[in-house]
Amino acid sequence: MFFICCYQGVDLTITLHTVSAFTKNALGGNLAGVVFDADNLSRDQKQQIASYLGYSETVFLSAFTEETNTPQNVDFSISFFTPTEEVAFCGHATLALFYLLHQQQRITTGSYRFITQAGIFTVTIASNGLVTMQQQLPKRLKGFSAQQIAPMLNLSTEQLSSTLPIEALSTGLCDLIIPVPLGILDNITPDLTKITAFCSTHDIVGLHLFELNTPTNAITANCRNFAPLVGIEEESATGSACGALACYLYQHLQQTTFTFEQGASMDSPSLLQAKVVVDAGNIKRVEVSGFARLIKTEQYQNVESDKG
Repeated sequence: MFFICCYQGVDLTITLHTVSAFTKNALGGNLAGVVFDADNLSRDQKQQIASYLGYSETVFLSAFTEETNTPQNVDFSISFFTPTEEVAFCGHATLALFYLLHQQQRITTGSYRFITQAGIFTVTIASNGLVTMQQQLPKRLKGFSAQQIAPMLNLSTEQLSSTLPIEALSTGLCDLIIPVPLGILDNITPDLTKITAFCSTHDIVGLHLFELNTPTNAITANCRNFAPLVGIEEESATGSACGALACYLYQHLQQTTFTFEQGASMDSPSLLQAKVVVDAGNIKRVEVSGFARLIKTEQYQNVESDKG
């Protein structure tokens, strides 16, 4: 076990791992906190740990037990917390967790199923450390006009006008997919206050911007993601949103395999691979893959235990 409960006092000692997910050539990526053996941690304790770490998300792993009423074909129960609140799913934290489980030989190569607030998902670990997450099938929720979105990004309506639409999609979490012209992505200065109000009104987690590269470029698209409503001003890799983006690009451009780069504007370039499996024109499976690396491990001794 990686935590020790002090029954005589009010403190817990927790081992916290920091993992960078969706690394590019073993560099960059998006930091996530990883906590094993979280079965006895309360929601408030998890929130305290996530707030202490301060990463966009921290993931907590619990084993399947009969008491949790978890379906028997599920291997793990997983929860995710930003510094300010619990969220239903997080792609890069999931990758970080299963990379570390494999790296520490807690699991072998193969496929595993886990349950979250967003549903049941499957993840596969290859012998080279590549983690592939199967996401939920896409749901197109609503569309928006350039006039509605441009003020949040400090752009003109003309700059945001495109042959591709602005759409809210979900493959686990709802993100607004926003195409922007090639060459302006890294210069966008978002209005986080307006984005927060917009996302709250429309029940959207964040804004996922992308610019398509030329067909000869190995990178399909460059991306940025803003989710201040859940305490994330910007993050350098967003697995759930890139799964939604892959579905969006199949719908509009009929592509099925993708390589996305995110985080360049944060000096933390991340590489995300995505694929949609299609049968008779319908998406049957959505996958997002990437590599990760362990950054550090620390002991945290200030988690208040439940009283009473």
